Amino acid sequence: MTAPTTADTSPPTAQGHPQRWLILGVLSLALLTVVLDNTVLNVAIPSLTEELGAATSDIQWMINAYSLVQSGLLLTAGSAADRYGRKKMLIAGLALFGVGSLVAGLADSTGQLIAARAGMGIGGALLMTTTLAVAMQIFTPEEQPKAIGIWAAVNALGFATGPLVGGFVLDHFWWGAIFMINLPVAALGVVAVAALVPESKDPRGDRPDLLGALLSTIGMGSLVFAIISGPEHGWTSGRVLATAAVAALVLAGFAYWESRIPYPMLDMHFFRDRRFTGAVAGAVLIAFGMAGSLFLLTQYLQFVLGYDAMEAGLRMAPLAVTIVVLNFSGLAAKWATRLGTPIAILVGMILTSGGLVSIATLTEYGYPGTLLGLVLIGAGAAIASPAMAYAIMSAIPPEKAGVGAGINGTLAEFGNGLGVAVLGAVLNSRFAALIPVAASSLPAALAAAGSEDERDRITEAFSSGLETSQLVGAVAVLLGGVVAAVLLRRAERVGAR
Repeated sequence: MTAPTTADTSPPTAQGHPQRWLILGVLSLALLTVVLDNTVLNVAIPSLTEELGAATSDIQWMINAYSLVQSGLLLTAGSAADRYGRKKMLIAGLALFGVGSLVAGLADSTGQLIAARAGMGIGGALLMTTTLAVAMQIFTPEEQPKAIGIWAAVNALGFATGPLVGGFVLDHFWWGAIFMINLPVAALGVVAVAALVPESKDPRGDRPDLLGALLSTIGMGSLVFAIISGPEHGWTSGRVLATAAVAALVLAGFAYWESRIPYPMLDMHFFRDRRFTGAVAGAVLIAFGMAGSLFLLTQYLQFVLGYDAMEAGLRMAPLAVTIVVLNFSGLAAKWATRLGTPIAILVGMILTSGGLVSIATLTEYGYPGTLLGLVLIGAGAAIASPAMAYAIMSAIPPEKAGVGAGINGTLAEFGNGLGVAVLGAVLNSRFAALIPVAASSLPAALAAAGSEDERDRITEAFSSGLETSQLVGAVAVLLGGVVAAVLLRRAERVGAR
């Protein structure tokens, strides 16, 4: 058991911080750069291949080094923010992210770029956790749902606009400029955070849980690595199975250690709270369904409908626009408040699931059917995602806000990676079953096609595989909504007794 907690050392929030909306703007700008770098590198792959002589494995590590390090360190970063001060860790995250961006932009070898991306991942982990944790400290409980909604909208905006920003920069500058644009943002962020953001931390000053930090980093890093490697090397390959086994053993050891020490980084008693477990289940499943389905949709837009990377990015934009409009206007927060958290999550995930079904079943109508699905997904995510983040954060003591943000980020990374891997496997297996003589990927199969009729059969097979994978994603999202709503509703009833 952990010792009773005391009040946080953050400033009083009865009225909220007087400059809270300006601070949220600073936090949002820092978050935007972090999220952009998850996807901005994708459009630079041809340039990197040509100018750095990067092999396919090099490209994969350039992309994955960032997300792998970031996801592995989220819990540790959140714990460090709680212990040493969220403002300090926010400034440290901006500085590390800026230095990493500078090194990446000036890199003249694949090894340097991979190392720089890993360094950026450390800064990204600190920023992902501290931005949300600080937002929870400076807003009143009544304003927190809207603030989290804006935070989530910026998150979605970054993912959606990464390819667009990258494409625009590459049209006018060299590939390193996609990293250099982070420098003025990081510099401005350090100055603004130092001047505006109040310091807050856990007042108990627990001893640092060094073993817990090590175990969580190794365990989550191994788990994400196994998920990333599965589609390429095969789920039953020795490499993937060994990494997954390491992840399972280390994470089990982490859970055992955290449940036995008096100063845990992650208090395992949180999982006894149905609000927490309900939000956790929903967060994983919505990330699983959405990330996997949208990853495959971008392939459909490019390979089947024939759009280039920039055009595909623009046609995905309605999803982000819907999320941004509903969250920045406060409409999503108002609806969530009126409905209550359990029903808001259920409604949001029903809309998201409906959007995935629309994309799966209306592909014969081309982009209009996809557009309807994107708007429904955006509306659902605008309502459900902030509500689940708020449920996670509100189920954890305020002095553990950094850990709560780390949990939220870890769940998203885990669900995203698992969704891309599993739904990608569903698509590939369906595609291979329909076109057994085709190559393993759609572009390769189309290149080997001997006639127009054969090309049509191949694209139809890919569309069929996409439909199946989108429907699997829709079921996962709907299941997540039901599980989260039921558990959260039960928790509310128990709390009302």
